[in-house]
Amino acid sequence: MGWREYHELTKHSVESLRRAQHYLDWANMPDPFRHYEGVPVLDLPADPPAPQISALEVLESKTGNTLARDGAEFLSQLMFYSASISASKRVPSTGAIYSLRVNPSSGNLHPTEFHFCSQGLVGWPDGLYHYRPSSHMAEQRAIGEFGRKLADISAPLIFVLTSIAWREAWKYGDRAYRYCMHDIGHAWQALTLAARAIGCESFAFGNFSDDRVAEQCLLHEDEWPMLIVGIHGQSIHVRALDPVQTILFRGQPNRLSEKQEPYPLIERIQAATKLSTGAAVPSFGQSMIPGRGEISLPPHVSTSRSFGDVVRARRSALDFRGGGESISFSQLATVLLTAQARLFADFATARFVHLHLYVHRVDGLTPGVYRYWPEQAELEKIKEGDQRLVAAALSLGQDLAGNAGVAFSMIGDFERAARSYGDRGYRYVHFEAGAIGQRMYLASEALGLRATGIGAFFDDRVNRYLDLSPELGQVVYHFAIGYPVPDPRLEA
Repeated sequence: MGWREYHELTKHSVESLRRAQHYLDWANMPDPFRHYEGVPVLDLPADPPAPQISALEVLESKTGNTLARDGAEFLSQLMFYSASISASKRVPSTGAIYSLRVNPSSGNLHPTEFHFCSQGLVGWPDGLYHYRPSSHMAEQRAIGEFGRKLADISAPLIFVLTSIAWREAWKYGDRAYRYCMHDIGHAWQALTLAARAIGCESFAFGNFSDDRVAEQCLLHEDEWPMLIVGIHGQSIHVRALDPVQTILFRGQPNRLSEKQEPYPLIERIQAATKLSTGAAVPSFGQSMIPGRGEISLPPHVSTSRSFGDVVRARRSALDFRGGGESISFSQLATVLLTAQARLFADFATARFVHLHLYVHRVDGLTPGVYRYWPEQAELEKIKEGDQRLVAAALSLGQDLAGNAGVAFSMIGDFERAARSYGDRGYRYVHFEAGAIGQRMYLASEALGLRATGIGAFFDDRVNRYLDLSPELGQVVYHFAIGYPVPDPRLEA
């Protein structure tokens, strides 16, 4: 099975939703936290220094500085602002409390795990680790040199972002693989931007042998490597390298559910998008043809709100105030300019995702549908008129897409990605969409707005409404930005 078959079979339609028999077995809900039993657990210092550089400067590719004193505090700082718990919510009907994290996730189910290899960090042993967000600690799964076995790079820190698809499939069924890939994109940018805020740069690798990396990272069979990210820069405290004897602790992964249901379709698309050791160097297809819009973006807004404050305060909006309060055109311009900034990855030499906007309430723009042309920083009007009911209806009837100031359809060029990378390109389009979404989240928060990602939409209805053929792209992700309504469940 290739990506096209999976994509078609997991499209939402009125008929597919009517046929669906899926229900939520709350007693079998997967644990959102992975732990490894029987391994050393290393403390990450509490309350690491907050990055003081402004969030918008980081999104504009400016670099901050770390105040960490050693490798342990640097790791604590990096993880605290990319993957840690940031708040909690209480369910009114049951009183149950669940955690939110700085990196968002579909349904707050968090299929993504952060593993990392360290080499030469001052005050930190070389080896293989798993980040434990529930206690902000690092589980030491092995001692020794592991980074060079994962990627042909020299970096003191190499992360492997993995997905546990069952966490999403429990709620979303076969479509869950799409959400796992979105979440990898969010996590990738959360890590990349946190690294930049503390003085480092990064580069992501999607072209690797899945089975070899899974073996080197001692992964359980329910967990799949999706992206490798190398972190480097002068802010990392490094020491001279000494020969280190390899010691494997491995550890026993905790059981996430009493029973894990099989999803053959997800297994098949995962197998189709895997690479073997002998993967050929991909050929690159034609880049998107640049276009023009008749509306130039105004100068962007500046704000001094710090990266640390923005990341820790970011939440997914429950809904938006649908009244007369409008987003300024300059605020929207700032979100757009930062959303599609350059991505650093071996698959990001060309962009596969472009944006269509459903403008509801933006000062200086009449309601309608627009396409964003990032090369010229211009908008092209596609349709005129009130889009609130349409945006909500296309997003499976979710009111927040109509109540927002502006909603988005991210359009992915799956065909060009497939020409460049084969079935593996299906992952890369979703990674890019998730990365754009993460940048939108932080830009919105910095500007006093709030955002939310929307993974559920009527695929073909969106494509038809925007007059898209597969050669022009297909919808891959929805998003909404506006002024949020209060969420009474929030406790911190």
